Amino acid sequence: MRRAFIVDVVRTPFARGREGGALSGVHPVDLLARTLHGLVARNGIDPGAVDDAIAGCVIQVGEQAANIGRQAWLAAGFPETVPAVTIDRKCGSAQQAMDFAAQGVMAGAYDLAIACGVEMMSRVPMRSNRLGKDNLGPMLHQRYPDGLVHQGISAELIAARWGLTREALDAYALRSHRRAAAAEDHGLFERDILPIDGIARDEGIRRNTTAEKLAALEPAFVDEATAVRFPEIEWVVTAGNSSQVSDGASAMLIASEEAAQRLDLSPRAAITHFAVSGDDPVLMLTGIIPATEKLLARSGRTLGEIDRFEVNEAFASVVLAWAETLGADLDRVNVNGGAIAFGHPVGASGGRLTANLIGSLEESGGRLGLQTMCESGGMANATLIERLG
Repeated sequence: MRRAFIVDVVRTPFARGREGGALSGVHPVDLLARTLHGLVARNGIDPGAVDDAIAGCVIQVGEQAANIGRQAWLAAGFPETVPAVTIDRKCGSAQQAMDFAAQGVMAGAYDLAIACGVEMMSRVPMRSNRLGKDNLGPMLHQRYPDGLVHQGISAELIAARWGLTREALDAYALRSHRRAAAAEDHGLFERDILPIDGIARDEGIRRNTTAEKLAALEPAFVDEATAVRFPEIEWVVTAGNSSQVSDGASAMLIASEEAAQRLDLSPRAAITHFAVSGDDPVLMLTGIIPATEKLLARSGRTLGEIDRFEVNEAFASVVLAWAETLGADLDRVNVNGGAIAFGHPVGASGGRLTANLIGSLEESGGRLGLQTMCESGGMANATLIERLG
């Protein structure tokens, strides 16, 4: 089987996803187009040599509607002969774009592909694509007559089931901000970040947060009806120990070994194994546990062989439950911070995780990295990469 290489990863700064956020004045198509242009320019490739561009985007409505991957490709000034497709696997969309691109290379369908993602949550809010309609339908309601729940409630249910206290969640959140700030100070993200209109730093990192400030925040998802349905919930999830609503885009260049040699590219990592999994859609965010287990089984690796992990910090409870269940060493998890600090533009975050994962492997000299992302609807994807060089 042919090998699939990650040549390069680039992303925009991640900005607060609300009016007045640092990127909120940029159209989503333009933000992704500029990211694509930056990736192509700094690797010196002919964009016409790309076989396909696969874009992740979750809220495909309004300014993000009608295959934003294609719009962005054309907006970047690239050849009309190269197609693009936009996919939605919720928070794992950009990671799934990477996996699909790599699988295409391995299968011989592609020699060179771009995987990317974008989400402008300041301009296209979550749930706006529902247009006020019931997006579940009578048959799904019949299967789950008590109803599905908001992700924040799922995070609360995970905290309750795993016995995770408010103090533990806040301590993990503080760790995320401190590690992200330290990594930024050491210039670890300079290679990854494409400045946009003079903005070159992530807007969400809170350098002045403290345990006391986090402890002062009110629970974010308190609801009387939910408390009756789930009396075990202790209301420990706050805005401070959850990922931030954000704007951002990411893109990566995926190549076959032959294409990399022919184009004189220097790959940074190989993508070796993949897994996707479904899980209870009420708990929703626990799919990363079976996805990780499936990936390890498929690759013949053990958890102890993995040098670095990137586990998306949708909520602190998600990462802590994953680590406790699998027995993972937290000192190897999200070593340079996560979405609690950087923010989480849902269609683009997979690229940021990949960039952080490769960067941390290069920094530490580690060889194997595992990336996994929980997703709405009770799904998850997981990818194993191997650092080259």
